[in-house]
Amino acid sequence: MSLPAFSFRQLAAAGALACAGLLAFGYYLQFFQDQDPCPLCLLQRGSYFLLLVVFAAAAIHAPARPGRIAYGAAAFLAAASGIGVAARQVWLQHLPPSEVPPCGPDLFFMMENMPLARTLQLLFRGSGQCAEVDWTFLGLSIAEWSLAWFVLFAALAVLLALRNGDSP
Repeated sequence: MSLPAFSFRQLAAAGALACAGLLAFGYYLQFFQDQDPCPLCLLQRGSYFLLLVVFAAAAIHAPARPGRIAYGAAAFLAAASGIGVAARQVWLQHLPPSEVPPCGPDLFFMMENMPLARTLQLLFRGSGQCAEVDWTFLGLSIAEWSLAWFVLFAALAVLLALRNGDSP
């Protein structure tokens, strides 16, 4: 018994729908479960938005081979950025409490009062808020689930880039 084969367009659309679902769940947690996103969570959302746009454009466009490579590369870069940020947050969450960096100002304060370079530096460093684990599912935190999804999206991006022809 073999698995069903999916076309480039179907795979890209599935990636876009998965990103939309993950973003919707993140907003649900934020607005209905009072889980305020930390700075690293916001950066991960940005990566999900980039992936959503790339996957959706790829599904609509369904390009020939060079375009598939370009969409796959763009999706891989977006997923790789998410992997880096999520991995940083997972690392922060597993630090001993004495080594967790102190909480800093929120994103909007930093954007209004600091230069962009300094804001980005502070965002990537993370804060004590990024090390908090307030929600888990099957023993994994939001950041750990996010890391797993970004790895899946990176694999999907490679698959899309390597996809030949328009048939499944």
